[in-house]
Amino acid sequence: MTAMIEPRVFQYSNTTHNNLQQNARHQFAQRHALRIFQANAIYSFIPKNACSTLRLSVALANGCLASPADFNWIHNNNDTFRADLAALANAAYTFTVLRCPFRRLASVYLDKIVGKDPVAWVFADLCRREIEMDDLSFDAFVGELRKPYIKNGNIHWRPQVDFLVYRHYDDYFSVEDFPVAVATLRQKIGLPVIDARPLTKHGTDHLKPVTNESFSSAKPLDIYDLKRQGFCPTPESLYNDRLVSLVREVYADDIALYRELFGESALLFT
Repeated sequence: MTAMIEPRVFQYSNTTHNNLQQNARHQFAQRHALRIFQANAIYSFIPKNACSTLRLSVALANGCLASPADFNWIHNNNDTFRADLAALANAAYTFTVLRCPFRRLASVYLDKIVGKDPVAWVFADLCRREIEMDDLSFDAFVGELRKPYIKNGNIHWRPQVDFLVYRHYDDYFSVEDFPVAVATLRQKIGLPVIDARPLTKHGTDHLKPVTNESFSSAKPLDIYDLKRQGFCPTPESLYNDRLVSLVREVYADDIALYRELFGESALLFT
């Protein structure tokens, strides 16, 4: 007789007794769980957590792209490799990538809001266009996230725990120590991780950090001009004590999980 394999337990499947198709929390997490076919693996992607790099790598591994040069394909194919319930339950390997919640919000602001990406206008709509985007400082941006309908209104700042379809993953990686993910994924499932940052231009790694002043109240245009000159505020410089406390409150679950997995010292503010 074949021994039973320990089942994978889903995070949100029993949060309601409604039919699973009507379980909004489970369905949201399932929509962000992608299959890596040959490895029978599941990757739960979380925006702003190296997800362009990994979605590109998954697309190449699944044979839908022949070259990283076609990276723009991934932006219209978030659901192409979406796993169904059976694939989730029978996965041989599961992983996700988390990020320090303080750094993740800083990244969203510096990339999407300062750059006036279409996501910035989603934020404006969530705020009922009652804010002037040209005046939206990091302080004001974080302040609006106290409102649940805004905090949950877009995947780029929605809490990371909402994306986790399983109670436990085989591996949790962090953006802050991403070389560990690169080495482990190649070793365990033979997945070459292709860095998408030179292609998408989303990162700030090519900019010189500015650390000697506070940018919590700076206007987006001032930061945008700084970036055009080859400089960028550090995540620390966007925060003040009030904002640190606010993020600790609004993203308490994310912070608790990150601390549990990677230790207090891995957080930007301890």
